Amino acid sequence: MTRAQWMILFRLQMRPGLSQNELATLVEVEPITIARVIDRLEARGLVERRLDPGDRRVRRLHLTEAAHAPLQQLHFYGAEVRESLTAGLPPQDVECLTAGLLKMKENLLAEKREGAKAS
Repeated sequence: MTRAQWMILFRLQMRPGLSQNELATLVEVEPITIARVIDRLEARGLVERRLDPGDRRVRRLHLTEAAHAPLQQLHFYGAEVRESLTAGLPPQDVECLTAGLLKMKENLLAEKREGAKAS
């Protein structure tokens, strides 16, 4: 499973029923990129597209039962990686580092938006 695929599975687990456009915004890629990844996940039986009852042009994304086992495995691996990366660091340092990295990401995204506006 690719990083893009597991990222989408995690997002849909947290927020079922997202549209492809909403999901693309969350993972910071173009909608066409999301569509291709969703196509692959749908072919594997992990995700399904359902019509939006309020807007027939929109399809909402939902996990299938088959997605639960791979998600459990991914959560397990994620916990192992986090534990390995943060070994020996006090919890408050991990929190501070996480907050700092998230702020850096926010700054980069703001620069990207400003650059797009200027173009």
